[in-house]
Amino acid sequence: MNLDRAVMAFAGVMVLLSAALVYFVSPWWLLFTVFIGLNLLQASVTGFCPVAVLFRKLGIASGCAFK
Repeated sequence: MNLDRAVMAFAGVMVLLSAALVYFVSPWWLLFTVFIGLNLLQASVTGFCPVAVLFRKLGIASGCAFK
C-alpha cells in the first residue's frame, strides 16, 4: 500500500466512524465530519496532509499525490 491509498483509506474510516458516532452517540459528532471534510479540501488545495506526514514517518512508501 502506498501513501496515497493509506491516506484515502484513513479518511474513509474516519468518515464512517463519525457517521456511526452521529447515529449512536450524538449529532454533535457532525462537527468531526465537518473537520474531516475541511481537512480533505485543504489537502487537495495545498498538497499538505498531516496524516500523510505521520504515515511517511511510519515508513509507508510515497505515492504520486503526497511527496
